[in-house]
Amino acid sequence: MTEVISVRFDNNKVFFFDPGGLTVKRGAGVIVDTVKGRNFGECVYGNHSVEDSAIVKPLRPVVRLATDDDRRRVVENSEKKTEAFTVCRRKIAEYKLPMKLVSIEYSFDGNKLVFYFTANSRVDFRELVKEMAATFKTRIELRQIGVRDEARVVGGLGICGRPFCCSQFLRNFHPVSIKMAKTQGLSLNPTKISGACGRLMCCLKYEEAAYVDIVKQAPKTDSFVETPSGKGTIVSVNLLRGNARVRLEDGTDTALKTFDFGEMVVLGGKLRRAEYVAAKAEGRLKEAGFSEQPPPELAALAKHDVSKLDEVLFSLSGDSGKESAAGAARVPRPAPQPHVRPDARDKLDRTLSSKPTREPRDDIIFAKDNARQKKGKRWKDQGGGGAARKNKPPKTP
Repeated sequence: MTEVISVRFDNNKVFFFDPGGLTVKRGAGVIVDTVKGRNFGECVYGNHSVEDSAIVKPLRPVVRLATDDDRRRVVENSEKKTEAFTVCRRKIAEYKLPMKLVSIEYSFDGNKLVFYFTANSRVDFRELVKEMAATFKTRIELRQIGVRDEARVVGGLGICGRPFCCSQFLRNFHPVSIKMAKTQGLSLNPTKISGACGRLMCCLKYEEAAYVDIVKQAPKTDSFVETPSGKGTIVSVNLLRGNARVRLEDGTDTALKTFDFGEMVVLGGKLRRAEYVAAKAEGRLKEAGFSEQPPPELAALAKHDVSKLDEVLFSLSGDSGKESAAGAARVPRPAPQPHVRPDARDKLDRTLSSKPTREPRDDIIFAKDNARQKKGKRWKDQGGGGAARKNKPPKTP
């Protein structure tokens, strides 16, 4: 075990440092030695001990606690960073360089200024470096970073509504593959599994271990299973809820039913289902190794033991299954009645019987009386088109 403190810098990364006999509290500013020189950081975890395997050697020491002058210098460097960012963007536009400026890092002692940018290809920025060195009178460095580092620096909100994981707690980027999305049952649409940076989301990596454990217990899609309601085929699997939707082989019930993983026994795949269908058609289920009724342990799940439920209710009320002081006997709970789905023919018969019946002749008279009258003087005067044509007087020459 080694005593260390945790220090965070502007890039939200946390590193271990040797306190060197100092007692550093959380939130205190410290000056530490880093690869880039002396830098100012904030202590996020005071003196504590960690395993030797968790330390990246060499373990650099803490120089001293930060003073008011050190904090004042940090504020001045922040103001210089804002000015340098504006000047650099203007120079990039003047030289018409195909690059995008992301952020600036100013060393604590002020002897180095680092510019981070993104670009699709290599950029010749030699003239830009000379211009910036002449303007700020310090050492200038330009470093090209990737789109994932850009998202970490800029920050934002992901599709889950929370800040980016890379800008909050992820220290390093790990490779993410499309296989992880398949394991978690996600859509392979790139727009749904990609982050704001255009790469696969980082959460696919650190959530993979939990999904791998669930997948070991979950049946696969299109599996032929035995359920308390009979045999069926799995249509879809919900890993987080631990259940699956099953299409039963019973032809009278076409609705999909949902069962937990513990309520199903996998019999095989599509080939096993084909064997079951063929054996059922030929009437030789037992010879093919199938049972007409589900196993007893699955059949018990489909039944509701009402007596045990009554015992629990009376124990909670203080009766303990005995008669009350008034001598009232316990009334047994009625068994649940199965829900009977009405037949389509019954619905049709009830619909026809509820309508009043009329004779065929009454229907003809009703239609004739309510017919739409045609417009025209001859029709109104002579009583209709047919009668008008019969009684029409002959034409005179």
